[in-house]
This record gives sequence, C-alpha cells and structure tokens, in this order.
Amino acid sequence: MEALAAAFATGLVLALAAAPAGAETDPDDAAALANLYTSWNSPSQLAGWSASGGDPCGAAWQGVACSGAGVTEIKLPGTGLDGSLGYELSNLFSLKTLDLSNNNLHGSIPYQLPPNLTNLNLGSNNFNGNLPYSISNMASIEYLNLSHNSISQQLGDIFGSLNSLSDLDVSFNKLTGDLPNSIGSLSNLSSLYMQNNQLTGSVNVLRGLSLTTLNIANNNFSGWIPKEFSSIPDVTLEGNSFANGPAPPPPPFMPPPPQRPRNRPKHPQGPGDAPKGSESHTVQSNKKQGLGTGPLVGIIAGSIVAVLCVFLLLLCCMCNAQKRTDDASSESKDFGGPLTVNIERASSREIPEQMDDTSIATVKLPPAEKMTPERVYGKNGSVRKTKVPITATPYTVASLQVATNSFCQDSLLGEGSLGRVYKADFPNGKVLAVKKIDSAALSLQEEDNFLEAVSSMSRLRHPNIVPLTGYCVEHGQRLLVYEYIVNGTLHDMLHFSVEISRKLTWNIRVRIALGTARALEYLHEVCMPSLVHRNLKSSNILLDEEHNPHLSDCGLAALTPNTERQVSTEVFGSFGYSAPEFAMSGIYTVKSDVYSFGVVMLELLTGRKPLDSSRERSEQSLVRWATPQLHDIDALARMVDPALNGMYPAKSLSRFADVIALCVQPEPEFRPPMSEVVQQLVRLMQRASIVRRQSGEELGFSYRVPEREGDLRDISF
Repeated sequence: MEALAAAFATGLVLALAAAPAGAETDPDDAAALANLYTSWNSPSQLAGWSASGGDPCGAAWQGVACSGAGVTEIKLPGTGLDGSLGYELSNLFSLKTLDLSNNNLHGSIPYQLPPNLTNLNLGSNNFNGNLPYSISNMASIEYLNLSHNSISQQLGDIFGSLNSLSDLDVSFNKLTGDLPNSIGSLSNLSSLYMQNNQLTGSVNVLRGLSLTTLNIANNNFSGWIPKEFSSIPDVTLEGNSFANGPAPPPPPFMPPPPQRPRNRPKHPQGPGDAPKGSESHTVQSNKKQGLGTGPLVGIIAGSIVAVLCVFLLLLCCMCNAQKRTDDASSESKDFGGPLTVNIERASSREIPEQMDDTSIATVKLPPAEKMTPERVYGKNGSVRKTKVPITATPYTVASLQVATNSFCQDSLLGEGSLGRVYKADFPNGKVLAVKKIDSAALSLQEEDNFLEAVSSMSRLRHPNIVPLTGYCVEHGQRLLVYEYIVNGTLHDMLHFSVEISRKLTWNIRVRIALGTARALEYLHEVCMPSLVHRNLKSSNILLDEEHNPHLSDCGLAALTPNTERQVSTEVFGSFGYSAPEFAMSGIYTVKSDVYSFGVVMLELLTGRKPLDSSRERSEQSLVRWATPQLHDIDALARMVDPALNGMYPAKSLSRFADVIALCVQPEPEFRPPMSEVVQQLVRLMQRASIVRRQSGEELGFSYRVPEREGDLRDISF
C-alpha cells in the first residue's frame, strides 16, 4: 500500500513537472497576451485569461484562436475592456485578426503592431494620438477599422505598401491636413470611410481608386469633385467646401498640334479616314476652289501661334544664358544684398508645419549624403536638375513682405546659419513662419538646386516633423514657409526661466523625447534614401499647445552653408551636440544624429545646456560631466533638473538614463538605431502607465511623486 502511494505521488510530481513543457502556446505569444491582460487592468470577465503567463491555446482563453502554437485571432468586441494595448503586440507574429472594437480602451495606438495582421478593428474606443507608422509595414492587411476614436494630426504617408487593403475606415476621428499621396496607390481598396474628420485640401488623389463605397462627408475638403466619383455606386460628399460648377478645363497654354505633312503618313486606315481617292480629289478641288474662310483662319492662327512659340523659346534661352552670366558676376554683390541674414527659430500649432530655430551643420558632407535623390550626375560630374514634384504652395515676395511687415524686427522669431525666420500674419487670419534664406550662405550650385531641396522637403510627412507648406523663388530671393507653432522651442522652454521649465513635467519630457525619436526614425529608416538631420538640438524642436514635439529643419542639410564662410562660427555654436567623429573629421551619419539626440535627452533630464561656460570647468560640457553618473542612482538623483521639484518616478528616470548612455557612446557603431530607441522609450512609458495603476507600496518611487492622477496616466502609448 505504501509502495502504491509512493508510486502515485511520484507519478503526480512527474506529471506536474511535465505540464509546462507540454504547453501548447508559443512562449512569446503567451507573454504578449499576459501583458495585454495586465494593460487591461486584469478584467475578471475574461474567462481563462491570466497575468502570469499560462497557456492561451491549450486552456482556450476567451476570444483567442490558435493554429499550432501560434495565436492567430484575438476577438473581444464589446467586452468592457478598459486600459491600453501594452507594449508587446509586435511579438504576436502569427496573429491575423485583432478585434477589440466597442470597448473603453484609451491612450495611443502602440507604435509597434502585430506585423502580419490581415484584419484590425479598434473602432469605437477612446484612442488618441496619431496613426502609428508601423501600419506601413503591414503588407497583408485587408481590413483596417479605426473609426469612432479621437485619433488626431495628419494621415501619414503610410499606405504605399498596403496593396491588399480593401476596407479602410477612419471616420469619426479628429484627423487633419491633406490626404497623403500614398492613399492613391491602394489598388484593391473598395470601401473608404473618412467622414466626420477635419481633413482639408483636394480629393484628386482618390480619383484613380476602384471604389464601390466612398464617404468623405463633413470634412473641410475643397476644390472640384473629380468626375470619376460619378461612377462610384455609393458615394457621400456633403458637408465639405467643394467648388460649384464643372471642373476647370486643362491649362490653356498647350503646344500647337503638329502640321499635317503634304504626303499622308503610312499607317493603317482607320474607320473615320477618307478613302485615298477621295482625299486626292479633295486636295485637287481645294486647289481649284480655294480654302473656305474657317480653315483659312485656323491655318493663319496656327501659324502665328507656332511662330510665337519659337520666338518665346529663343527668348527664354537668351534670358537664361544672360541670367547665368549675371549670377556669376554678381555673386560677391549678394553678400551685402537684402538677404544677408541667418536661419530661424519658429513655432507652430498642433500639426507639424513649421520650422524652428535652426543652424545647419557646416562641414560639407559626401555627395551620397545629399538629400536630393532627384539629381542626375553627368559623365563629367556636372549636375543637371530633373523635374521633381513640389507639393508646397508657391508664394510671391510681395505677399510675404506684406505678411511680415517688410520683414521688420518686430516679426523676427529667430535666426541661424541659413537665414532669419519671421512671423507672417496673412489677411485671411492665417499665421505662418517664413524662413528667409541668406544668399551669402549658399554657393552658386546650391542656389541652382534650391528647388530640388524644396521638392524633397515638401514630401516629408510625419506628425513629429514640421512640414514645408510653401516657398518663394523670385527676384533672386529664396524663402521657405512653415506653419507657426505657438509654444516656441524646447531650448527656450528649458533654459529661459525656472517658471517656464516647470511646465515641462517628467511625463511631458519623456513624451518629447519619444516624439523626437520617432521623427528621427522616420528620417533614418522610413525615408528612402535615409535622411540625416545633421543639426539636431533643442532649439530645433518646436512644441505645440499640448507640448507635442515637432522637429524642424528636416531636409535643410541639402542647403549646407559654404564651409569656408561658416565653419568657424556656426559649427562651434552647435558643438555641444556634435558627435566625436564629426568634430574630428567632419564625417556625419545617422549615428551622429543618434548622439545629438542623446544630448537632447540629457538636456531634458538635467535642465542644463550642452555647453555652459558659466559653470565650473569640470561641468561645462554636459556629456563629459553627466556620462560617468548615468548608472549611479544617487548621482543620477542629484543630476535631475531642479525645476522638476523631485516629481518623477525613480525607475523611469533610471531607464531614461540607460537610453541616454547608449546614444552618447563615443563609438558610432555601438549606438543603437533610432527604431530601437523608440521601442525602449515606448516600453518606458508603458511600464510607467502600468505601475501607476498599481498600489502605492508597489510603485517603488524613491522621490516625491505628483499627486495628480493624470500626470503619469496621460503617457500610456
């Protein structure tokens, strides 16, 4: 009997020990679902779900379906879920369907989503923020529903690779700005719902889509309704500002048709062609009878137009030749011309559309780094410009002079290595910022390539990047137009006064770091070819009314100032942000941007300037002083900006410092890519959000924490 009991006990122990090994769910999938459950505040109504791992496939968790060891479906619509989406969704590689619609989920949609989804439904929740750019990599997505949320800012250019998408619903949100060009490439799209947003501009980008349902009602669209919309079976357009009447005719200045040769060209005779005999008879008859009044007038008018075209072409060629001669002879004169000024600092609103205080790196970089992929290099190394699209609005010098009160001192916002920036108040009430490029800062070749740089900048689309909205090339002047961002620069917020810097709570500072990191990730890893900012610093980060960051001067590296004139002053001005390899050799890569970003994070953490000659010698260089202390928790606490008044979570502070330490490593090859930095900052914010919901004993704060509940809750991403 004892032997039997012993054998039974042994068998039970072996069975229990073997149970985990026999789990049916991939460990990464199980961990991701456990993280989701925690992010939802561990709702008791979900049968089978657990925060401690478990076996979702083997234990048949509610709403979960699997194939083999991989979780393929999560369907929990209308189950009363509350909380966020965690930070491990990207680990669900087998997930095809995610339906969490009609719940109370909030915060931003995670930056990283399951990469192989075919159906995503997050409709009717309380999500805010912007659409994550990881959607652009979801090549298999067929159904995407994000309707009835509070998603804001612009629709990014994220649709270029979504060739399988057939249903897109972003209705009843707070989306703004124009439609991105990439939405016109959705070749399989059949249903598009965008009603009840604040979208603007033309809808011509939609006219080539083979839609069966289109609803764009109650937006701010303008222009003419494309005639192609009449073929859509179900279309709703009311509540916009479309122009009345038919669409405008094609441009009037068309080249004249080629003159008909005397001998008929050899080609198959079409059904409308006259027989050869008939043609011959007609010609002979015309010779005898003369031409009628109508054809005669047409021939005379056509001949006059042809002669005028030839004359105008010759005149343009002569003017261009003369202009090149004039430009070459007056280059020195431009130094003292009306544009002898420097770059800006600007400010803008909720949607990134303006530029900030910006100096550009002044050491010339290798041609491969130039941000003008449209250039074509000839065999002799010369550069000839190609026609490139410019989506920004052209302005006249006169209109910008009126808006800036003749570029008066009272309108000045800031200046840098390329020119000054002015606030522009237009008669229609719109406020913009105008960057007036200093002609003395550009070489002749750079002046010739100005429009190419404008074209490149006009195509940058990211919620954390200040986009170019207009430009002016007239009377030898070159100006760039951006939207005005009201809260100014991060540099001013941090260093102007203690009272102002106190507005930047710890949560806001982490959010600023994350938004800036996402902007750099877009430049480095989304743009093709990769774009290097080359002048990242706190004065080039603009803050809107909600303190969301907008990176300015993106793309201006293509207009790098003349090295001989600027290197002694402008590079030194940004030296505190410059990576060691740039300071020593002038080599600047995406990893140099990562270093500069680390310096900006140090500014956010300490409230100190990168270089401060007013401090004692050992503390003048922020990186040199701070780096040895980043892993010492006591020293780290002493480094924190006094304006925070001790109101921050210690664990979040430590993780923030860990990211800084990676970014400011002296060897560029050891610095992480910006996508990795983004992921670490997202995790930092997610953990802070989760920790905030736990009991006070578990918080682990070693310093005074704000009592306002929203201070950490508002950073769940």
